[in-house]
Amino acid sequence: MGHLVLAQEAHWQLGLDRVVLVPFGEPSHRTLETDPGPEVRLRMCELVAASDDRLTVSRIEIDRPGPSYTVDTLRELRRGAPGDELVLLVGGDQAAALGSWREPEEILSLAVVGVAERDEWRREEIGERLGGLCSPDRVVFFDMPRIEVSSTLVRRRAALGRPIRYLVPDQVASFIAAESLYGQPAVAAG
Repeated sequence: MGHLVLAQEAHWQLGLDRVVLVPFGEPSHRTLETDPGPEVRLRMCELVAASDDRLTVSRIEIDRPGPSYTVDTLRELRRGAPGDELVLLVGGDQAAALGSWREPEEILSLAVVGVAERDEWRREEIGERLGGLCSPDRVVFFDMPRIEVSSTLVRRRAALGRPIRYLVPDQVASFIAAESLYGQPAVAAG
């Protein structure tokens, strides 16, 4: 739900035409023990996007072999739509860590970074962290209500057979239950 609230708030506050959900293919920095795989993550994104015309889904990272790096995804998106202005949406924690990503200067030249400001990471701190990587106009901030639901929490509850309704969209809860993802069948409806 946090990702969807972030997408909604960025769409509204930043005046975006659409928000593209990009499920990762092969992660570059971590692995999840209970990862259902890229096609299943893609399907869950498609279920959500089907009911919200502000959202679309891209399989760009799933179709590209090897680890997924944001810079490669942005390059490919730019090649496919050279006239579009790209906005990379991230939370404050990810924005603060952007300097450690692969080719951060290139990321910032390909896209404006839209940052969901949170209490832990305020714009001044993020600006200091990004320092000499870019001009201030390459980073825009938007507010987002605090959502204390993480994908780790959802996976853990599903694995224990606990209800996940209201923690994820109904269509995703039903899909997780029907496919018995993450271990035991989750209780979709509560």
